[in-house]
Amino acid sequence: MADDVPVSDIEAHLGYWLRTVSNAVSQSFARSVEAEGVTVAEWVFLRMLYDVELIVPSQLAERMGMTKGAISKLADRLVEKDLVVREAKADSKRGQTLMLQPAARQLVPRLAALADQNDAAFFGALSPAERNQLEQILRRIARERHLGDIPTA
Repeated sequence: MADDVPVSDIEAHLGYWLRTVSNAVSQSFARSVEAEGVTVAEWVFLRMLYDVELIVPSQLAERMGMTKGAISKLADRLVEKDLVVREAKADSKRGQTLMLQPAARQLVPRLAALADQNDAAFFGALSPAERNQLEQILRRIARERHLGDIPTA
């Protein structure tokens, strides 16, 4: 009879606790960046672009683990917000490059500070050693499970 089979409590699963914390961290950060006029996915896009002079959309898609279509939609939104400029590549009739507008170059450090503040708010109760240990454990799980895509949602 199925009722005789023990059923684990939901709180007995590490995934439950990871999801609980992850949801809270993500939702808090999303509210912070949305107050600055961008989504989390747009923030990741801008942050990736911040480190390069310019990039072709296919390279950005590969780095972010997204499709070219998704990158194109994000680029469209950011061009509309005057944060990104899309230009035809000089050496190609079909290729394009993406680069940050000056306003985005000023915005990215503010958004990075929000990310730092969000981390501090959620993980500040951990000692530096505990934080490092948690990070190493999560990195190991991600590595072993081949989880290389950058979270954007």
